[in-house]
Amino acid sequence: MLTFTDEQLRYRIALSAIKGMNRLLAETLISLTGDVSAFFTLSQRELAELTGWDSRLFSEVERGKALMMAGEEVAFVRRKGITPLFFTDADYPQRLLECDDAPLMLYYKGCATLQAPRVVSIVGTRHATPYGKNFVETLVHDIAEACPDTLIVSGLAYGIDVAAHRAALRYGLPTVGVLAHGLNTIYPAQHRNTAIQMLESGGLLTEYASSQATHKGFFLARNRIVAGVADAVVVVESGVKGGSLFTATIAGDYHRDVFALPGRVGDISSMGCNELIRNNKASLLTSADDLIEAMGWASRRQQPTQASLSAQNIVELTAEEQRIMQYLTTQGEGQINRMAVELNTPIATLSATLVELEFKGCVIALPGGVYRLV
Repeated sequence: MLTFTDEQLRYRIALSAIKGMNRLLAETLISLTGDVSAFFTLSQRELAELTGWDSRLFSEVERGKALMMAGEEVAFVRRKGITPLFFTDADYPQRLLECDDAPLMLYYKGCATLQAPRVVSIVGTRHATPYGKNFVETLVHDIAEACPDTLIVSGLAYGIDVAAHRAALRYGLPTVGVLAHGLNTIYPAQHRNTAIQMLESGGLLTEYASSQATHKGFFLARNRIVAGVADAVVVVESGVKGGSLFTATIAGDYHRDVFALPGRVGDISSMGCNELIRNNKASLLTSADDLIEAMGWASRRQQPTQASLSAQNIVELTAEEQRIMQYLTTQGEGQINRMAVELNTPIATLSATLVELEFKGCVIALPGGVYRLV
């Protein structure tokens, strides 16, 4: 895990706090200036000359406010044992990094890895029925039995969200709650005990600093993180409007697999799910087996194949291909962005090598940029 001095962290938090700053602009500025700190140490005129444009973002007043707020946040982060994740950090969730509107900074408290081999986000109505809650219970139980390395993500809200977190806790799966506010509070307060339990086997994640006042718009914004960190998004009960449908829509835009639990025609809590299925925006989901099969995930109950080992004896592999095969043999599978970091290989080179291994019948590509031995 990368560590930064308080000063380095302050610059990163401050950059993310600049109103109007986005990832593309941040990448451009870092590329031009060479370091995050330069954005704050250069004058407005120097920044304008360097970038070729002038902007209110370069205002000394705006940058000064951001630095002041960031200094207070550094103290809070250090005091509370929170892990700050800047978008250039290796520990930043690699799946989320694939999304153009990923936050520059995340704040994480917990022990679960955000780079889990499999990540499923489960969302749904706050007014869950016994039908929906029972399905979540069975779904998470069966996922835990078949794929015990799966991370369950949701939003810690009433209804389906908290049902998913609590089921994960019961069946031994790590679970992470994505919050629409800073880590200085828990909302709703009734879920505080669940949140505390989650810190012991999962975690809490947010893009919001502790000093930011909660806003209703944050609840929709956080849903893009719920979608972006996952391989698959499961919608369990939803009306014709609501945050769950927004999450499903943005998950589709992110090229994530979306699944929905069907319900009886006319049931208010199932109208949204039925509509997603009818419009081919979600696959019909009746069990964990449907999800596992659609995602191409190997169940623990299946016998491991030796075909990949035999393939190495049949086809000739380059040294780099052998290195990747060894990595996948050891890890079981690999996500391309994470592999690039751990193998210290440019992603373009790694992608080309993986394509060659696909042609040779050694690996298979799965959703979310995941690769596994055949």
